[in-house]
Amino acid sequence: MLKRIVQLFIIIAGGTAGYLYIPDLIGLLNVTDGSWLDSPYVAPYVGIVIGAIILFLLTFWLVDYLVNFFLWFEETLVKAPVADLLFGSLGVIIGLVIAYFLASPIQELGIRVVSQVVPTFLTLLLAYFGFQVGFKRRDEFLNLLTLAKKEKKKSADSEEETGLELPKVKILDTSVIIDGRIADICQTSFLEGTVIIPQFVLEELQHIADSSDVLKRNRGRRGLDVLNRMQKDLPVNVEIYEGDFEEIQEVDSKLVKLAKVINGIVVTNDFNLNKVCEFQNVQVLNINDLANAVKPIVLPGEELAVQVIKDGKEQNQGVAYLDDGTMIVVEEGKDYIGKTIEVLITSVLQTSAGRMIFAKPKLLEKAL
Repeated sequence: MLKRIVQLFIIIAGGTAGYLYIPDLIGLLNVTDGSWLDSPYVAPYVGIVIGAIILFLLTFWLVDYLVNFFLWFEETLVKAPVADLLFGSLGVIIGLVIAYFLASPIQELGIRVVSQVVPTFLTLLLAYFGFQVGFKRRDEFLNLLTLAKKEKKKSADSEEETGLELPKVKILDTSVIIDGRIADICQTSFLEGTVIIPQFVLEELQHIADSSDVLKRNRGRRGLDVLNRMQKDLPVNVEIYEGDFEEIQEVDSKLVKLAKVINGIVVTNDFNLNKVCEFQNVQVLNINDLANAVKPIVLPGEELAVQVIKDGKEQNQGVAYLDDGTMIVVEEGKDYIGKTIEVLITSVLQTSAGRMIFAKPKLLEKAL
């Protein structure tokens, strides 16, 4: 059936072209010599027949390719998500509207080639760009119509009840989910607002959980267990963001993009992602910063009793740890490995990657 429709379209197109141009061609070649083809009533219809036959014969081999193309295009449209079709179509419509207003002044110029060719080219070009923009930015448009509307409604309800603005949504990355401490933080109600789990983060967690490496597989399953705990057992509103940014490959880059789109806050313990967010002016909460903030405060000049566990990177250094895992670098502490000694704190270095304490043996201080 589709093949017959394509053939009929080709015949109609050929007849139309013959009706418009073949009479002029006959008159230009002057091959009629006063015959009945000179009649203005006969020549157009002869042109229709000739044009239909010529175009049909010339494109007879092309019919099967056109049918296969239409079938492939139909299958693609049927399988495409509704959001893709909706925003792609809206983009095409907007492009055609813009092309119409731009083409009108061009057609009024009166130059035949320009007034016929340029508007057609402009229409096709803007329709293509409109489709690309609508299709590739569909996640952002969809989010603006759904999530932003939902947050606005919640904010309005909250302002009516309390007069306070709702906190921004928190977007979790893969590392902070696997880490697991985010669940304990949510349980203590220190993390306010809605928690967003992007679909592409879930896919990465599932990929890690299906890994052949035992360590990665355990980390992925731990992350999935943490999410289940947060969604079922904790007093926090957890929502799944279904959208994706297919033009972006890296998950971290998608997180930054999503935070910009929905005006959210990225929650992570990844030092590099933390720096990228700061560079792109995206708000970020680093779990390591929170952990460091609640660690016991140690000031230079204080004395501690620590056990030197191993040697350090530099010569004659020893390494010890506090109960909370904070590393202490003991200068001239290599000789005390395996022993518990008193040390004097000399300096404290605190970064997003953790806190590091530098000290020296108190016995060495007394000797000096």
